[in-house]
Amino acid sequence: MSHPTDPIDNLIAKTTDWRGATFANLRKIIHDADPEIIEELKWRRPSNPMGAPVWEHNGIVCVGNILKERVRLTFPAGASLPDPKKLFNARLDSKKARAVDIYEDDKVNVTAIKALIKSGVQYNLTRVKPAKARKSQV
Repeated sequence: MSHPTDPIDNLIAKTTDWRGATFANLRKIIHDADPEIIEELKWRRPSNPMGAPVWEHNGIVCVGNILKERVRLTFPAGASLPDPKKLFNARLDSKKARAVDIYEDDKVNVTAIKALIKSGVQYNLTRVKPAKARKSQV
């Protein structure tokens, strides 16, 4: 029986250079920041047969990608999140999303990544709409 995270384990295992190690480290940081976060692989298609690892807590918090020369974490609500350490360095022209691109010699700021994850979760939790009250039928 396979587990929903098996494809992500396989993706990391197949990426034997620094990108796989960096991605595995980011994955651990994400889970450390929010132990309740759920991860799964989404959006498989012919152009991207491996799909994209996605971390969710009441909505998508971030999406990970292993690219040719970098590892990217994209935050769909990134434009609405505080970024005091100025980690966002990609997708800066988007009205909603922001991304963090990490290159081979970059040092990962664990504390700042955790803060972004927590902010993303908090953002999602504040956007949860209360159940609508049922209208009584007369």
